[in-house]
Amino acid sequence: MLTEEKKLLLIGQVTSLSKIPIRTIRYYESLGLIKSSKRTEGGFRQFSLDVLTRLAFIKRAQNFGLSLEEIGDILQVYDQGQAPCGEIQEKLEEKLSQIDRQIDQLLTLRSEIKGLLSGWKNMNDQREDTICPNIQNTR
Repeated sequence: MLTEEKKLLLIGQVTSLSKIPIRTIRYYESLGLIKSSKRTEGGFRQFSLDVLTRLAFIKRAQNFGLSLEEIGDILQVYDQGQAPCGEIQEKLEEKLSQIDRQIDQLLTLRSEIKGLLSGWKNMNDQREDTICPNIQNTR
């Protein structure tokens, strides 16, 4: 049977298994997203195996555009023994609304730029009060 000591991972092992840099792991710990179980006599952090699950969750949630603060809120719910799926759904719905707004803004910008370029005139003479009349609309 494995002892508790053998079940714990040093930070370098966590990095190797998770592919997350040591510096990032320390940062996540400073934010309270993960916790080291204890330290060795030499002061090295030791983590239980469940840190790998948390790190994978953090990475996946970030890929969906959630901030570390939002992820921290979700993990707090989880740490209180509750399933955070409702909170995750709410945050992802907010994220989807943000993305839709950004798409609308980008489509509007794209249309404006296309319109500007369709009427583009190269101006060689430079007026002192105008940098580029095409953009400044001072034709």
